[in-house]
Amino acid sequence: MGNDRRSACPPSPYDLAPSVETIADDEAETLASLKDSFREILETTSQDYAHAVRAVHAKAHGIARGTLTIADGLPETLAQGIFAQPGRHEAVLRISTNAGDILDDSVSLPRGVALKILDVQGDRLPGSEGETTQDFIMVNAPVFAAPDPKAFSKNLKLLAKTTDRFDGVKKAMSATFRVVESALEAVGAESATLKTLGGAKPVHPLGETYFSQTPLRYGNYIAKVALFPVSPELTRLTGDTVDITARPDALREVVREELIEHGGVWELRVQLNTDLDAMPIEDATVEWDQQASPFVTVATLELAPQISWEHGVTDHTDDALSYSVWHGVVDHQPLGGVNRVRKETYELSAGFRGTFNGCPMHQPKTLAELA
Repeated sequence: MGNDRRSACPPSPYDLAPSVETIADDEAETLASLKDSFREILETTSQDYAHAVRAVHAKAHGIARGTLTIADGLPETLAQGIFAQPGRHEAVLRISTNAGDILDDSVSLPRGVALKILDVQGDRLPGSEGETTQDFIMVNAPVFAAPDPKAFSKNLKLLAKTTDRFDGVKKAMSATFRVVESALEAVGAESATLKTLGGAKPVHPLGETYFSQTPLRYGNYIAKVALFPVSPELTRLTGDTVDITARPDALREVVREELIEHGGVWELRVQLNTDLDAMPIEDATVEWDQQASPFVTVATLELAPQISWEHGVTDHTDDALSYSVWHGVVDHQPLGGVNRVRKETYELSAGFRGTFNGCPMHQPKTLAELA
């Protein structure tokens, strides 16, 4: 593997002791506030659309089916959890934007992907008993927009207050924020807040690298994961911007065109924690040094050419799917405060959608079960 560079330092062992995770005294109150914000977004959008959508990453730009192949001959430090044994698994990839309402693509926001790997073995995380899936949720930036649950709650409260179906003001704000963000980047700076509020560049989703941003248990160790585009058809799109002028679903259109024509190949890579001080668990805004611990490939995701969005069909598939960092095996338990508060909030979002739409969530055992 071309990116197969070994860290000079041994990986940090996973430890159930408090030294790995530190729970704030007021985390329960913060979680309650987050759930209130999620509920506010869900109730607002469901009334606007007469249909319930996700409280975050509501708008999908494509859903694609593929195969994840776990590499053979991985060293012990990488052959952990679901990656302990080589093999092939069905998988489904959802490409999205991070807002909780369905916005015109001229409101330019960070991109996200959610990867669901099917038919995995291992003891299950709480709330996912009886399932056989492993979810990884990733965004096209290496760090989360908030360091901890309290800051996450503050950000979401702001977004909840701006959630509605009238996006004319958001379009104007997004255009302004993009100009400011471009000016910051020109002098070597950037603003995660501006990007979250609409200042992200309208980059092509298929050319982006996506990061888990938050850490997870990796069997005996601790890691972050990322999805890197590697096939030429994808890498040629890296850095390309999409013309979003007067095209409310521009991203859905360009993803559909590319996946029909080419499909794509990505590598799922792992970055092992090698220093718990320099690579903290509880501050999601700290980027782990890739020189100290590079991302190394553990699996390959292949999508054959296919239709990634078909109105009246893919919508139903999207309604039936739910993703959470807590859908998975114990060996990949999400770590850190941001991940801890994601559990109940994501459950709230999926439960609300299932009840409102009359379509209860279920985890597919095979791709054939999907609509």
